[in-house]
Amino acid sequence: MAAENQSQTSQSDLPCVLILKPPPSFALFGDHFLDSPKFQYLKAYESPLPLSQFLHTHAQSVQAILSSGGAPVTADTIRLLPRLDLVVTTSQGLNHIDLSECRCRGIAVASAGTIFSADCADSVVGLLIDVLRKISAANRYVKQGLWSSQGVYPLGYKLGGKRVGIVGLGSIGTEVAKRLEAFGCSISYNSRTKKPLAPYTFYPNVVQLAANCDALIICCALTDETHHLINKEVLSALGKDGVIINIARGPIIDEKELVRCLVKGEIRGAGLDVFEHEPDVPVELFELDNVVMSPHNAVFTWESFEDLCKLVVGNFEAFFSNEPLLSPVALDHLPQFSG
Repeated sequence: MAAENQSQTSQSDLPCVLILKPPPSFALFGDHFLDSPKFQYLKAYESPLPLSQFLHTHAQSVQAILSSGGAPVTADTIRLLPRLDLVVTTSQGLNHIDLSECRCRGIAVASAGTIFSADCADSVVGLLIDVLRKISAANRYVKQGLWSSQGVYPLGYKLGGKRVGIVGLGSIGTEVAKRLEAFGCSISYNSRTKKPLAPYTFYPNVVQLAANCDALIICCALTDETHHLINKEVLSALGKDGVIINIARGPIIDEKELVRCLVKGEIRGAGLDVFEHEPDVPVELFELDNVVMSPHNAVFTWESFEDLCKLVVGNFEAFFSNEPLLSPVALDHLPQFSG
């Protein structure tokens, strides 16, 4: 009994990490996936209290937040937590965190760093090949028994030699470029600034980029500036022979305009891992063989989640041990919150 009481007491003495909503890893691996003997989780989603009341009740206990894209860390949330000193997100994107408020408060932020970059890049290549070569559509054609009754399936298009434009030449965009160069593609890009060491053609705006490529790959962050960056003008510049791939964030593309272009054949096809109003997907896309979709899982592999667990837990343990974070985010000159 004494040992049990001691265990309970030591547990209650551990620093608290707030979770507003369970991250995707909990659904896949269980609630104990990110556990550590050095801190404890305070799970707001398990409480019957309204969130504001829950935060007020635990305001003096919360020192850190474990965040995911489904639970924005807003200025209002931050202001209710006077002892908050750290936000760790399970994602590479940061659009769900009010970074300006964190900067003003001196709150540190740690992200998933670059551990998802390779998996995202692999997904881009997979989606692009699928759309061009019509692999998923051909798979349905065979499984529906149409091969024997309707004969040869329509031809697809080769990847080699295609002009590929990348929107956002960060860690993911760079990995995409490396992979597609190996297929013999020519690479160009648009980014906030020209990359001095990048051996690719730079276009200062996305319309010019789209007009000079066969495939447009979206790899940039979602910010106020990139919301609906891919609009009617960009899609028109891409043209009827162009393909678009998005593994970044859904709202970067004007989804209604994209659907219209695909239905009317104004672009050749699309590979989409993200959508503007997830998990809702435009029903018009369901019947289109030139559209390949996945449920926002471009980064989801066993290996990436193992790496994520080590990184997230390592960041919290480092913080509570007064050691440097493993994947800190530099809060200077960052884009505005758009969660």
